[in-house]
Amino acid sequence: MKKPDESFKQMRGTLNRDLKEMYHFYVDEERKRKLIGKKRIKRWLYICWWLLEGLVSKLSPARRLIVVICLCLFLTGQMKFQYADSELVIGLHQFAFLGLLIVLMLELKDKLLAKDELKTGRAVQLALMPERNPQIPGWDVWLFTHPANDVGGDLVDYLQVGDNRWAIILADVSGKGLAAALLMAKLQSTIRAVASDHESLAELAAHLNHILYRDGIPGKFATMLYLEVKPDSEKIRVLNAGHIPPVIVTGNQFSSLPPIAIPIAAFPDAVFKEQELDLPPEALLIVYSDGLTEARNEKDEFFGEERFNALLPGLQGMSAEQAGLVIFEEVERFVGDARASDDFSIIILKRRFML
Repeated sequence: MKKPDESFKQMRGTLNRDLKEMYHFYVDEERKRKLIGKKRIKRWLYICWWLLEGLVSKLSPARRLIVVICLCLFLTGQMKFQYADSELVIGLHQFAFLGLLIVLMLELKDKLLAKDELKTGRAVQLALMPERNPQIPGWDVWLFTHPANDVGGDLVDYLQVGDNRWAIILADVSGKGLAAALLMAKLQSTIRAVASDHESLAELAAHLNHILYRDGIPGKFATMLYLEVKPDSEKIRVLNAGHIPPVIVTGNQFSSLPPIAIPIAAFPDAVFKEQELDLPPEALLIVYSDGLTEARNEKDEFFGEERFNALLPGLQGMSAEQAGLVIFEEVERFVGDARASDDFSIIILKRRFML
C-alpha cells in the first residue's frame, strides 16, 4: 500500500504531466516563439487565451455555440425581472455550469467510443504480430515492439520466403496513431503477399513502393529495414529503405552500414539498392526505430545516440534477448514517468558459434 505522501507526489506528477501535454497540444511552435521576451503576466494571458481558443475551435459547431453561450451566462452573472413591486433575480452561473457539464459529458462519450475502437485496433495489430521469435538454425533472433499509443505505426515481423530463406522486417510509418497503424497493416500484408516472388531485394522494394504509393495515404511513407538470412550462414542481405542504418557490435567495437535509398511510398519512381554483410560469430546486429534514440524524459531531453552507443560495448557475450532487454530497460529508466513520445521497436540478430 502506498503512503499518502507517495500517492500525493504521484498525483502531482501526473497533473503536471497532463498540464504540460495540454500546453504543447494547444500552443504550437510559432506561438511559443511569440512568448519569448514577454513579461510573465502578459505571457500567461496569451497562454490562457490560446488554450481557450484552441479548446473552442476543436469542438463541433453546436458544442462551440453551447460553450460561448455558457461563457456569456457566466459573465452576465444574473438576470433581474421586475413586475409591479416585485423583483425576480435568476442566477445564471448554475446554467453556465450545467451547459459546460453537458459539453464535457458529450466529449467524454466521444473519447470513450474512440478508445474502444482503438482497443479493437490494437487487438487486431497484436494478432498480426508474430507470437514468438523466429527459430532459424545458426541464428539467435529477438523481436520487440512497444507502441506509444493504443495503436502503433511500427512494423516488426518475420516470414519464411523460401525453403532456405528467412526475412526479418522492421518498418516505421511516418506519424503516429490510427493512420500510421492502417498503413503499417497495409505494408505488412503487401510484404507477405509479394516477398516470395522476388529473389532481388531491390526489385521487391520497387514492387512495394509501387503498391504503397498507389494505394497509400498522401503524405505518408514508411522507412524499412528488410533483412534476409539463411540457416547456418554468416551472410545477411540487407534492404534499407530510408531507415536508420543497423548497428554491428563485435566485441567492444561497433559500426553501422552506410545509409542508402529513400523511404517506401515517398516517390513513385524510387530506386533501391541491396547491401550485404558477413556477421562474425557471436557478433550482434541491432536494428531499431527512432523511438529508441528519440525517447524523451520529463525534462524533454532525448535519450540520444550518445547514450545508446555507450551501451553497446557492454552487450558482448549476451544473447539477443538479453541485449535487447538491457537496451529497453535503460531507455525505460531514462524516460521515467514521462509519457512515451514515439513507438519503440528493436530487432537483434546474433550469429551463434558453430562447432
